[in-house]
Parts: sequence; C-alpha cells; structure tokens
Amino acid sequence: MINTTFAGGNQPVAQTSPLDFHMLSIDGQDVDLGQYKGKVVMIVNVASKCGNTPQYKALQSLFEKYGEQGFVILGFPANDFLGQEPGTNEEIKQFCSLNYGVTFPMFAKISVKGKKIDPLYRFLTEEKTNPGFAGKIDWNFAKFLVNREGVVVNRFAAKLSPEDETVIKAIEAAL
Repeated sequence: MINTTFAGGNQPVAQTSPLDFHMLSIDGQDVDLGQYKGKVVMIVNVASKCGNTPQYKALQSLFEKYGEQGFVILGFPANDFLGQEPGTNEEIKQFCSLNYGVTFPMFAKISVKGKKIDPLYRFLTEEKTNPGFAGKIDWNFAKFLVNREGVVVNRFAAKLSPEDETVIKAIEAAL
C-alpha cells in the first residue's frame, strides 16, 4: 500500500486500488477516482508528440463503443519520454479535442516514472501494490485495465493498439 495525502490535506490513507486516489483534472479540478468504482477503467499515460499519439483515436473509439456499458478511459499526460508532451494542460486539452475529438476524462500532466513519479503511478508500477502487473512504464500509452471492483486485471504495452483483439477481449471480459 502507498500512503498519500488526499488533495484536501486530509489524513494520509493507505490506497488498495488505483481508484483510491484523488487527481487533478486537466482543468485543475480535484477528482476522486473513487467515482469510477463500479466501472471498467483503462488508465493510460498519454503524449501529444509521440509515434503512439494516433492511439488517441482508437481510445476515443473504445470509449464511445463501450461507454454506455460502464467503460471509461482516464488519460494522464506525461512528459517523461523524450519530451513528447511539452505543452501546458490547456494546450494538451486543445490538441486532444481538435485533433482526436477526445471526450474521455483527461487529467493534469504528471510524471509516470523516476524521482517525481506520481503516487498513482507508483501504485501501478510497484510489485507490492500491483502484483502481476507491476513494472516501470517504458513509453507513452502504456495501458492498465481496472475491473469494476477497482482491481488491476491487465496491462498492455504502449505500442499495442487499444483496438488490438487482446485488448478488446479483456475489456469485454471485464464488462
């Protein structure tokens, strides 16, 4: 478990799920990820200037296809790989909207590796908190699939298209 302080400065709480965290939306609002419990959630670290950036289109397509069944994608911009997400949160939001019509929830830019790793990604990548799916993030668009109970049930490589058959089957099985 990872101990962090919620955005409101409350007591540290031990997280047992990636949905136990509070994060800042791309607009700077506090978001309790607990609101997504009961849904199937895909957590993705994203970037605007990456060879994988066209995956935004596939992610949006999945969100539209499965959203009414309780599927949601949470996008977390990160500038950890060759400076491929240099923009501000506002620039990232505008890029995603104009170029890919992104309507799934996007969050403020964070770090997904290294000394400044966000606590959510520390939880996702450490063996003690995410056994079976831990390991460092090696590039933009790594994907974690979380079931309706808030448990990580799969992880997909950054280069694997969100529309790959293995990803689709895992989403459908979780739904």
